[in-house]
Amino acid sequence: MNSQPLLDQIAVVTGGAQGLGAAIVRRLADEGAHVVVADLNLAGAEATAAAVAAATGRRTLALAADVTDEAQVAALFERTVAEFGRLDIVVANAGIVISGPVEEFDLARWRKVLDVNLTGYFLCVKYAARIMKAQRRGVIIQINSKSGKKGSFKNSAYAASKFGGIGLTQSVALELAEFGVRVNAVCPGNLLDSPLWMESLYAQYAARLGISEEEVRRRYIDQVPMKRGCTYQDVTNVVVFLASDQSSYMTGQAINVTGGQEMR
Repeated sequence: MNSQPLLDQIAVVTGGAQGLGAAIVRRLADEGAHVVVADLNLAGAEATAAAVAAATGRRTLALAADVTDEAQVAALFERTVAEFGRLDIVVANAGIVISGPVEEFDLARWRKVLDVNLTGYFLCVKYAARIMKAQRRGVIIQINSKSGKKGSFKNSAYAASKFGGIGLTQSVALELAEFGVRVNAVCPGNLLDSPLWMESLYAQYAARLGISEEEVRRRYIDQVPMKRGCTYQDVTNVVVFLASDQSSYMTGQAINVTGGQEMR
């Protein structure tokens, strides 16, 4: 068996500059892929791309891309094909979380969450599909959430965007199956040591719940049957499986990586 199941595959990862996105970039390169690191933060994307190329010997390319801007998404995929000749894997990872009680949640924040998490995913699918249909092969993977399977308390915009993402995944999987293109989602549990949690969510939730940030962490760990948070490796293991031929009979799936917290 090939020790690098993604050898010389061409991958695009959105939101790839830091956190889970950067971990996905590194893991895909470790498994043999050449990777385009797309992010709003071009300097961060360039740093990640350079570090991954130096560590793995794989080709990387950093591109600035706002997934809510159709012209930028179109340019991202056009540049990828111009640079590498084809497109094998897209990981739609870019996403944001803004939480709050529904009666106080303003429309602008609602629209921002839906725009990044759902419309941004749609635009990536739209332009990847054009390339992959012509190739008659390709894999699209959305980084979704356990909140795509079950409502999230005072987190309605995020959950709505993620439920919508699973509907989009299933619908496009049906549409593209005859062209040899597979579309799946990964639904991680809480990445409790990620920048999103460390720099934002602990403070948001502590303020909302009236408890300390450490109590927030303990509360979320206690909800998991396996009694730990999700790690980047937990997620990237499944991403690699879905990107590889080992999952060649799987499409339209939303795979839970939640330590037993979500089982549907």
